[in-house]
Amino acid sequence: MTGEEIAGLLESAGLGGGPAEVSAAGPGGQSAVTVTVTVPAREWLTALAFARDQLGCGFFDWLSAVDEAEAGVAVLVHVYSLAGRHHLLLRTVLPGDQPRLPTATGLYRGAAWHERETHEMFGVIFDGHPGLGPLLLPDGFEGHPLRKDFALAARAAQEWPGAREPGEAAAPGQPPRGRRRAVPPGVPEGWPAG
Repeated sequence: MTGEEIAGLLESAGLGGGPAEVSAAGPGGQSAVTVTVTVPAREWLTALAFARDQLGCGFFDWLSAVDEAEAGVAVLVHVYSLAGRHHLLLRTVLPGDQPRLPTATGLYRGAAWHERETHEMFGVIFDGHPGLGPLLLPDGFEGHPLRKDFALAARAAQEWPGAREPGEAAAPGQPPRGRRRAVPPGVPEGWPAG
Protein backbone atom coordinates (compact mmCIF):
# COMPACT_ATOMS: atom_id res chain seq x y z
CA MET A 1 0.00 0.00 0.00
CA THR A 2 1.41 3.41 -0.94
CA GLY A 3 1.51 6.39 1.38
CA GLU A 4 -1.04 8.20 -0.78
CA GLU A 5 -3.42 5.23 -0.51
CA ILE A 6 -3.05 5.19 3.27
CA ALA A 7 -3.62 8.95 3.44
CA GLY A 8 -6.69 8.55 1.22
CA LEU A 9 -8.12 5.83 3.46
CA LEU A 10 -7.59 7.98 6.54
CA GLU A 11 -9.21 10.97 4.82
CA SER A 12 -12.19 8.91 3.59
CA ALA A 13 -12.69 7.67 7.17
CA GLY A 14 -12.86 11.31 8.30
CA LEU A 15 -9.69 11.07 10.36
CA GLY A 16 -7.14 13.83 10.56
CA GLY A 17 -7.33 17.56 10.98
CA GLY A 18 -5.58 18.29 7.70
CA PRO A 19 -3.54 16.71 4.94
CA ALA A 20 -1.43 13.70 5.87
CA GLU A 21 2.31 13.99 5.46
CA VAL A 22 3.73 11.12 3.41
CA SER A 23 7.41 10.16 3.41
CA ALA A 24 8.99 7.34 1.38
CA ALA A 25 12.47 7.38 2.90
CA GLY A 26 13.23 4.71 5.44
CA PRO A 27 16.13 4.16 7.84
CA GLY A 28 19.42 3.21 6.23
CA GLY A 29 18.22 4.17 2.75
CA GLN A 30 15.59 1.42 2.72
CA SER A 31 12.29 2.16 1.04
CA ALA A 32 9.61 2.49 3.71
CA VAL A 33 6.35 4.40 3.67
CA THR A 34 5.68 6.65 6.65
CA VAL A 35 2.42 8.54 6.97
CA THR A 36 2.09 11.25 9.63
CA VAL A 37 -1.41 12.38 10.58
CA THR A 38 -2.55 14.92 13.14
CA VAL A 39 -5.92 13.98 14.63
CA PRO A 40 -8.13 15.84 17.12
CA ALA A 41 -8.04 14.37 20.64
CA ARG A 42 -11.68 13.23 20.34
CA GLU A 43 -10.64 10.97 17.39
CA TRP A 44 -7.57 9.49 19.12
CA LEU A 45 -8.96 6.01 19.83
CA THR A 46 -10.90 5.92 16.55
CA ALA A 47 -7.69 6.65 14.62
CA LEU A 48 -5.74 4.00 16.55
CA ALA A 49 -8.47 1.40 16.00
CA PHE A 50 -8.57 2.29 12.29
CA ALA A 51 -4.77 1.92 12.09
CA ARG A 52 -4.89 -1.49 13.74
CA ASP A 53 -7.99 -2.93 12.06
CA GLN A 54 -8.05 -1.32 8.61
CA LEU A 55 -4.40 -0.51 7.92
CA GLY A 56 -2.94 -3.62 9.56
CA CYS A 57 -0.73 -1.67 11.97
CA GLY A 58 -0.64 -4.33 14.67
CA PHE A 59 2.86 -3.52 15.94
CA PHE A 60 2.85 -0.80 18.62
CA ASP A 61 6.31 0.78 18.63
CA TRP A 62 6.23 3.80 20.95
CA LEU A 63 4.15 6.61 22.44
CA SER A 64 5.57 9.83 23.81
CA ALA A 65 4.93 13.57 23.99
CA VAL A 66 6.51 16.90 23.11
CA ASP A 67 5.92 20.10 25.05
CA GLU A 68 5.22 22.65 22.32
CA ALA A 69 5.00 25.58 24.78
CA GLU A 70 2.01 27.81 23.91
CA ALA A 71 0.55 25.28 21.43
CA GLY A 72 0.18 22.67 24.20
CA VAL A 73 1.45 19.13 24.58
CA ALA A 74 1.64 16.97 21.46
CA VAL A 75 1.18 13.23 22.04
CA LEU A 76 2.58 10.98 19.33
CA VAL A 77 2.26 7.26 18.70
CA HIS A 78 4.16 5.19 16.15
CA VAL A 79 2.59 1.97 14.87
CA TYR A 80 3.79 -0.34 12.10
CA SER A 81 2.29 -2.87 9.71
CA LEU A 82 4.45 -5.97 9.45
CA ALA A 83 2.49 -7.25 6.44
CA GLY A 84 2.23 -3.95 4.57
CA ARG A 85 5.63 -2.63 5.71
CA HIS A 86 4.33 0.87 6.35
CA HIS A 87 4.64 3.18 9.33
CA LEU A 88 1.94 5.41 10.78
CA LEU A 89 2.72 8.28 13.11
CA LEU A 90 -0.42 9.63 14.77
CA ARG A 91 -0.22 12.96 16.55
CA THR A 92 -2.65 15.01 18.61
CA VAL A 93 -2.18 18.31 20.43
CA LEU A 94 -3.65 18.76 23.91
CA PRO A 95 -4.03 21.93 25.98
CA GLY A 96 -0.95 22.49 28.12
CA ASP A 97 -2.76 23.22 31.38
CA GLN A 98 -4.78 19.96 31.60
CA PRO A 99 -3.60 17.44 28.97
CA ARG A 100 -6.04 14.48 28.94
CA LEU A 101 -6.43 11.63 26.50
CA PRO A 102 -8.21 8.26 26.64
CA THR A 103 -5.89 5.31 27.15
CA ALA A 104 -4.87 3.16 24.20
CA THR A 105 -4.28 0.07 26.37
CA GLY A 106 -7.55 -1.47 25.19
CA LEU A 107 -6.24 -1.45 21.61
CA TYR A 108 -2.51 -1.97 22.19
CA ARG A 109 -1.47 -3.61 25.47
CA GLY A 110 2.07 -2.35 24.94
CA ALA A 111 0.87 1.23 25.36
CA ALA A 112 0.61 0.83 29.15
CA TRP A 113 4.29 1.43 29.93
CA HIS A 114 4.60 4.29 27.43
CA GLU A 115 1.51 6.03 28.80
CA ARG A 116 2.87 5.73 32.35
CA GLU A 117 6.15 7.30 31.25
CA THR A 118 4.38 10.08 29.32
CA HIS A 119 2.14 10.76 32.32
CA GLU A 120 5.11 10.99 34.64
CA MET A 121 7.38 13.07 32.40
CA PHE A 122 4.81 15.36 30.73
CA GLY A 123 1.73 15.23 33.00
CA VAL A 124 -0.64 13.80 30.37
CA ILE A 125 -3.54 12.04 32.09
CA PHE A 126 -4.68 8.89 30.28
CA ASP A 127 -8.30 8.30 31.27
CA GLY A 128 -9.05 4.63 31.86
CA HIS A 129 -5.41 3.57 32.26
CA PRO A 130 -5.09 0.58 34.63
CA GLY A 131 -2.36 2.23 36.76
CA LEU A 132 -0.59 5.56 36.24
CA GLY A 133 1.69 5.06 39.27
CA PRO A 134 5.30 6.26 39.42
CA LEU A 135 7.58 4.52 36.95
CA LEU A 136 10.92 6.32 36.69
CA LEU A 137 10.88 9.08 39.32
CA PRO A 138 11.19 8.63 43.08
CA ASP A 139 8.06 8.64 45.26
CA GLY A 140 6.96 12.14 46.20
CA PHE A 141 8.59 13.80 43.17
CA GLU A 142 6.70 16.95 42.24
CA GLY A 143 6.37 18.24 38.69
CA HIS A 144 6.94 16.84 35.24
CA PRO A 145 10.63 17.09 34.27
CA LEU A 146 10.22 17.14 30.48
CA ARG A 147 7.80 20.08 30.49
CA LYS A 148 9.33 23.39 29.47
CA ASP A 149 7.99 25.14 32.57
CA PHE A 150 9.83 22.70 34.90
CA ALA A 151 12.57 24.54 36.85
CA LEU A 152 15.84 22.62 36.97
CA ALA A 153 17.10 22.47 40.56
CA ALA A 154 20.75 22.54 39.50
CA ARG A 155 20.30 25.89 37.79
CA ALA A 156 18.66 27.38 40.87
CA ALA A 157 21.30 26.03 43.29
CA GLN A 158 24.45 27.05 41.40
CA GLU A 159 25.53 29.08 38.43
CA TRP A 160 25.26 27.36 35.07
CA PRO A 161 28.74 26.15 34.02
CA GLY A 162 28.52 27.85 30.64
CA ALA A 163 28.03 31.29 32.20
CA ARG A 164 31.67 32.21 31.59
CA GLU A 165 34.32 31.19 29.16
CA PRO A 166 37.39 29.12 30.15
CA GLY A 167 40.11 31.43 31.44
CA GLU A 168 37.62 34.22 32.23
CA ALA A 169 37.74 35.65 35.75
CA ALA A 170 35.18 34.20 38.17
CA ALA A 171 34.46 37.67 39.56
CA PRO A 172 35.53 41.20 38.56
CA GLY A 173 38.97 42.08 39.93
CA GLN A 174 40.14 38.48 40.23
CA PRO A 175 42.91 37.20 37.96
CA PRO A 176 41.71 34.84 35.24
CA ARG A 177 42.16 31.16 35.90
CA GLY A 178 44.63 29.62 33.53
CA ARG A 179 44.71 26.05 32.42
CA ARG A 180 47.49 23.84 33.68
CA ARG A 181 49.71 22.89 30.80
CA ALA A 182 49.97 19.12 30.74
CA VAL A 183 52.91 17.40 29.16
CA PRO A 184 51.97 14.53 26.83
CA PRO A 185 52.90 11.04 28.08
CA GLY A 186 56.49 10.06 27.31
CA VAL A 187 57.71 13.64 26.82
CA PRO A 188 60.34 14.79 29.36
CA GLU A 189 59.30 17.68 31.62
CA GLY A 190 60.56 21.06 30.29
CA TRP A 191 61.05 19.86 26.71
CA PRO A 192 61.34 21.77 24.42
CA ALA A 193 63.02 24.54 26.42
CA GLY A 194 61.94 28.00 25.56
